[in-house]
Amino acid sequence: MNYLAHLYLSGNNHEIMIGNFIADHVKGKQIELFDEEVIKGIKLHRMIDEFTDSHKVVEQSKIRLRSEFGKYSPVIVDVFYDHYLAIKWEQYHHQELSVYANNFYTLLKDNHHRLPLRTQQMIEYMIPQNWLLNYKTVAGINKTLTGMSKRTKFESRMDEAAIYLDRYYSDFEQEFNEYFEELRTYVSVVGGEVLR
Repeated sequence: MNYLAHLYLSGNNHEIMIGNFIADHVKGKQIELFDEEVIKGIKLHRMIDEFTDSHKVVEQSKIRLRSEFGKYSPVIVDVFYDHYLAIKWEQYHHQELSVYANNFYTLLKDNHHRLPLRTQQMIEYMIPQNWLLNYKTVAGINKTLTGMSKRTKFESRMDEAAIYLDRYYSDFEQEFNEYFEELRTYVSVVGGEVLR
């Protein structure tokens, strides 16, 4: 899953949200530099990724893209799935997505000094471009993937991927629906152990 889903699955604990958000930029023993609650968020992120990477429904989504985008297919699917979460947001959360996003951006700004350098650099794009809210539209997804494409080491062609979201919209949506319900259950059961 991409950023919006990771944040949603963190609940309302700000420290766990921060940990979940920065997890990809925390390597090896760097985890020991953070407070206990942030570490829980990092571990939760990794648990979610492990569940996602081995899920049969997610694999169906990745297969649909693999011939065109190769190793970048999982990244694209993560972003696509955040689109479906964004458009269905009111089913899952009491706050409007625009309010939720702005509150999270404020949290990042207030804790900027605690974030890894790579996270600090990333949010220079994320906040002004309002990634979390832009996930609601296909145009916003295209903008996100185009930006990501410019920052990859190798040619990814992710800037072309939104065409496939349009083309297979209902297929990806059905797969998201099935997978996300299972993920929510998994996090509520197994994730509870991580967060204790």
